[in-house]
Amino acid sequence: MSKKQLVIMGAGKSGYGAALLGKKEGYNVLVSDSNSISDGSKEALNKIGVEWEENGHSQDRILASDLVVKSPGISDEQAIIKSLDKNKIPVISEIEFAGRYCNGFKICITGSNGKTTTTLMIHHILSNAGLDVAAVGNVGYSYAQSVAENPKDYYVIELSSFQLDRMYEFKADIGLLLNITPDHLDRYNNSFKSYTHSKFRILQNLTPSEHFIYNQDDEAITSYLEKNQSSATNHPVSISKINQKGAWIENENIQININQKKQSIMSIHQLAQQGKHNLFNSMASGIAARVLDIRKEIIRDSLSDFQNVEHRLEHVAKIHGIDFINDSKATNVNSTWYALESMQKPTIWIVGGVDKGNDYSMLEGLVKQKVLGIVCLGTKNDKIKKSFKNIVEPIHEAKSASEAVRLSYRIAKKGYNVLLSPACASFDLFEDFEDRGHQFKKAVRSL
Repeated sequence: MSKKQLVIMGAGKSGYGAALLGKKEGYNVLVSDSNSISDGSKEALNKIGVEWEENGHSQDRILASDLVVKSPGISDEQAIIKSLDKNKIPVISEIEFAGRYCNGFKICITGSNGKTTTTLMIHHILSNAGLDVAAVGNVGYSYAQSVAENPKDYYVIELSSFQLDRMYEFKADIGLLLNITPDHLDRYNNSFKSYTHSKFRILQNLTPSEHFIYNQDDEAITSYLEKNQSSATNHPVSISKINQKGAWIENENIQININQKKQSIMSIHQLAQQGKHNLFNSMASGIAARVLDIRKEIIRDSLSDFQNVEHRLEHVAKIHGIDFINDSKATNVNSTWYALESMQKPTIWIVGGVDKGNDYSMLEGLVKQKVLGIVCLGTKNDKIKKSFKNIVEPIHEAKSASEAVRLSYRIAKKGYNVLLSPACASFDLFEDFEDRGHQFKKAVRSL
């Protein structure tokens, strides 16, 4: 009997992980990338005996495959994907593929903002509780690679909307939906409704024995749930309302009620991560831990010593009384709103990159209140300049991280913050948000 043909489109981390798992499960595997593949990736694929091609796709071979695993970065509008769909060849995400061979308990997190922080928070709590756990998915570790090489009892999986779009049979044991704000609308025909439906795929296949944790203060989420009931056991989280179940705040203490067991977990002032958005992330993480019956002492200790992820409101250095903060992971307007909202000092704001249909109007109030200088870091800055020219002047432009840092340092005074929070993707001047953040930090340390 001939082996089944598996094609993996995209040779990044998720592609390599899927190739490794496919090989282990007996598929004949081809990794196909429309761009060039790095020498390191080629070497890794050669080592596991997987065939690869770069700078284009062998259409005939791909259309003769039994299954295609697609990188989340590849749009459904690409001709090859449309041909696959037309020919009814299954195209799935790496998460869907890995889920088919995974026996672990799956905690899945999606939302426009806060996914990475919440994923790592839950991972931190579960690790402290002594559970065998990995954080995978959109955080940069391949779920498929972990399933192939080092299977865990528990997986905390960060999911983007693009990953959810190509997931069909996959089912979370605990699903978290943090918020829904306009992001990536360019991939959804500028339809917020389509993007919302995509995020709610987190609920697919759930029954009352699975759990759904959601933001009760988010209008897009609550209005969707009014029309589309969740079959799972629901746990609402609210900062503004006092609930009877889920999580809420009473007398500045986090309360969690799971299965009629109400517990006061900790004071909001004990949280390591401050700010409204982190308060919500902490409460949602606390519910996930209580669903698993983790003791409140472990939850409290974990949430009070949790260190946030690199490139997310990361304090880089204080130079001559000026604090430099790296928030390169803020690739949309809403993430930047959270960053600006948390600034307690006059701020020089570094913004710009590849605009994903951004509406900057929601930032105007915070910019008036907090920002005393803007440095645009991108190749096309007209929209940013037009949005803020009547609020902040002058607006400077930079074509590299080092130029942006030097300009900001010149404008800033002692007691100021310099905040890199781009509100845009990074692909015009950088490889990705991590490269942008690393270049920013290197420039700061060179001052």
